[in-house]
Formats: sequence, C-alpha cells, structure tokens
Amino acid sequence: MAFFNCNFHSDILGMACSMNVIVPQQSSTQIGMDSKGGRKTYPVLYLLHGLSDDHSIWARRTSIERYVANMNLIVVMPNTHRGFYTDMAAGAKYWTFISEELPAVVKGFFPVSGCREDTFAAGLSMGGYGALKMGLRCPEKFAAVAGLSSVTDISGFMELDNRGSEFSMEMQRIFGPATKVKGSENDLFHLASKLAKGKQHRPAIFQCCGTEDFLYQDNIKFRDHLKKLKLKLHYQEAPGDHNWGFWDQYIQDVLKWLPLPK
Repeated sequence: MAFFNCNFHSDILGMACSMNVIVPQQSSTQIGMDSKGGRKTYPVLYLLHGLSDDHSIWARRTSIERYVANMNLIVVMPNTHRGFYTDMAAGAKYWTFISEELPAVVKGFFPVSGCREDTFAAGLSMGGYGALKMGLRCPEKFAAVAGLSSVTDISGFMELDNRGSEFSMEMQRIFGPATKVKGSENDLFHLASKLAKGKQHRPAIFQCCGTEDFLYQDNIKFRDHLKKLKLKLHYQEAPGDHNWGFWDQYIQDVLKWLPLPK
C-alpha cells in the first residue's frame, strides 16, 4: 500500500486543506502485508472523522491501512474540521466541499473510478452523520454508506447541552435554530423518507452502535425509521461505548460488507 498525506487548496472553503489517502500498490516484498494493485482505476471509500478529530485519526486509532491491503480499494480520509458536513448557517460550505469539490479533487489526483457502484462512504459519530447524509442526499453517487455510532437526530443532538452553552451556540452556527432542522436537507429522517418515495437509486446502508453509547437510542429510532421505509439496511449492535475499541472492530465489518466489484 501507499499512504499519501495530501495538502491541497479548496476553492469552496477558501483555504488550505489536508487529507490522507491509501492507494493500492502492487508489491511482493512487503513483510507481513498482503498487497494488491495493478489496476488502472479503483473503487473509493470516503472515510470521515468525528467532531473532535481530523484526517489523521483513522490511521492513528485503527489499522485501516492493513485492513484494506488486499482489497484493491482507495481510502480517502479528509479533514473537515467541526463543520458537520454541512453548509453552515454562519460559516463555510462543508457539504458542498465534501459532496462536490472533494470527489473532483480526488479524481484529479488519484486513479479512482467515477462509477456509482464503485463509490462508498463511511464514518463515525459526526462522520457517521456525514456518510449517511452523503448516501441519502446523493444516492446517484454512492452505492453504499456506513455510519458507526452516528449522530442521526440533529435536532435532538443540538439539545444535549443547555441553550446558551458554547456547544449549543456552535451547533446553531452550523445548522441554525434547532426548530428549522426537522424536515430540512440536514435531517436524516427527512432525507430517508424522501429517498423512499422517489424512484432513484437506493444505496445500501450499514448502521451500528454500542448499546452503552449516548447515541444508542437515537440510532434505534433511526434504524426503525429505515426499516419502516423498507430501505436496504444492515444493522448491528453490541455492548460498547463511544470509543475507538468499538470503531476499530466495526470498521472491519464495514469493509467486509462493502459491495466491492470483483
């Protein structure tokens, strides 16, 4: 495998950005590692970080490079700061960046396939919200998406702290008033219902959460919503909290579940 630390400029965000990218490399002398490679293009997984992390976190807290070594899969891990993968009410356009600009930048730099069936997204917590949002809002672009311990109910998440707290004010800068989130393009429940009513592609969805996670009840509510809509859902849960021990285990399940082309 090759591991790139890529620095580039974003016109949408108007600033320098970073991403880590894992690319298959055909090799026969890497000790203790399987390797693939040798193709002109590869499927791509956009792997998104959580609220307090950055683009380096998946490589620091898991063995993601080793997990994908024999998969012929490019993994893109971008830094999106604390923007919640959303065009902020008072701030930068992180949704436009992650859904439009970044895929174009990646395709210009790396040998990724541009086909929907070769394009996936996954993430944890805030990143799980982002990945699910990408699949539900852009079903024509993604074949499968996965959310680990995801923030699924934004309006409820915004009420976790008292009004007037720093966290509450940050969430309002991103999403605007909580009362305006429901039924909007930032509401996963609304997006899922909208997708179920349409005739467009429906991406496969992987959802998991630890039973001791503070987001567990919200994930159960979202799971039941997806089941009611009869969307293609693979759901898993197990004892666990909001931590890297859980995410390191379940990202491996996500990788096995991905509908990768043969």
